[in-house]
Amino acid sequence: MFGFGTRKFNEAKDVTYNNEGYFVKNKGSSSKKAKVTVVTPVYNAEPFLANTIESVINQSLHFDNIEYILIDDRSNDSSREILWDYAKKYKNIVIVFLKENSGSPSKPRNLGIELATSEYITFLDADDRLEHDGLEALYTILKETGDDYAVGRTMKETSIEQKIIGEHQSVAERRNVSPYDVPNMFQHLAPNARMMRRQLLLEHNIRFPEMKFAEDKQFFIDVLTNCKTVSTTKQVVSYLNRLDENSESLTKQTDIFEKMDSNIKVIEYVKQKNLPVEEEKAVMNRLIEFDSITRLFERQHFLKSKNKKGYYEKFQQVLDIAHDLRYDFTENFFYPINKVIYQLFTQKDYAGLEALVRWNRTEKYKQYIIKDNLPYMIVPIFHGEFRHIRVPMLASFRNGTFDGDAYKLEANVFGDYTDSVSEIVFRNRKNVNQEYVFDFRVDNDGDANAIIDTEQLNSLPTGSYEMFIRYNDYRKLSIMKREQVEFENRLFNFYTTINSNLGFKISKVK
Repeated sequence: MFGFGTRKFNEAKDVTYNNEGYFVKNKGSSSKKAKVTVVTPVYNAEPFLANTIESVINQSLHFDNIEYILIDDRSNDSSREILWDYAKKYKNIVIVFLKENSGSPSKPRNLGIELATSEYITFLDADDRLEHDGLEALYTILKETGDDYAVGRTMKETSIEQKIIGEHQSVAERRNVSPYDVPNMFQHLAPNARMMRRQLLLEHNIRFPEMKFAEDKQFFIDVLTNCKTVSTTKQVVSYLNRLDENSESLTKQTDIFEKMDSNIKVIEYVKQKNLPVEEEKAVMNRLIEFDSITRLFERQHFLKSKNKKGYYEKFQQVLDIAHDLRYDFTENFFYPINKVIYQLFTQKDYAGLEALVRWNRTEKYKQYIIKDNLPYMIVPIFHGEFRHIRVPMLASFRNGTFDGDAYKLEANVFGDYTDSVSEIVFRNRKNVNQEYVFDFRVDNDGDANAIIDTEQLNSLPTGSYEMFIRYNDYRKLSIMKREQVEFENRLFNFYTTINSNLGFKISKVK
């Protein structure tokens, strides 16, 4: 297919399965000890597979330092032919063909762990790709720090944009820190953009459970809870392919109730691990607040479903497991609205729960009230207890003036984390990895300001920028209002977005 060999792949002649039900080509063929093993499970990946493989071959770490293991899970497209051609050309490409389809990426990934020979291992899905120097960045960090685990930035690619995924884990350069010191470290637990010491997996017998969904979640919970220290980097490591034509992914085909069944298994698994309380809280927060409330209820599929009883039954299963935890798990919720959803559920006020979710998803122009210096969202569909629902943080535009060589932005900031506010960020909407940071401080009364030199503003490239306050290391807080001024033949426009937040745009004066 690619002109690598003189004879086409013929499975009947070329493949002999072993007693474990798989065939391996090129195992032990490379004469050089690899620094890193990349493991890719493959199933019907023909449209994207070559691009994925090429992204590994072209790494700045140099491909002869990489052991690349690709495990095909009984594809019925041309994936095996593609793998065969690459394995004939490159001795350090180890291909594995399974005799029978396993039904999930778990068995292929676990087989990759067993076959790997290098000190470090990373996982790459067959429709994604690596940044040119992604492996080198993570490998260098692990060699320098001695940590068991390092994670970098993941970009999601669609047909219209790129977006940072799991920003908490790539917003800062951190070295030798506890995984529990990285805010919300357990919020994003996919295989991409992370590398770990393979010996950690072998010593603690960490493997992917054979589940159709959430297998990577449980795996990386095991990894992180066994790491004493980890490192994070802002450097882009991998790109998730979410292009429109990639519509046949296993995740998209998985029913929400199947997903919840898998999530429930993970909750049970974590509970039986009997982790220290504070560590368990961090993990359970993700599993209960994010997976079992946000992803279950605060989505269109819930509002559109004619089987809402099924949703409530699944959430009740979660509560049945969590009822005897050593703490009140709702006290660890980040979003107070999720606690209200929980309360409405326990009160069996299903109509109120559905109304709240519908209002929150459809009402773009919400109103707020400040009480005792704390922000509340006004919910007009309710009277009494849930009329005002707390929000973690709120920022409102107060004034913006250009004075001489500086622009002074004044705002009011209220909430639980005002002491963690440190900067205001302008992020290029077309290149989200390009951002400009300015000091932004909040006093005890909630008054905040940023004084930005106009020459600094003028040095920014022409374009549209997302503008937000950064707090708690990585969380983003938008500001609500509008300001515009002309400076040296360019127009600086602080404008109101469709969601009533403050945006920023630079354009040439016509």
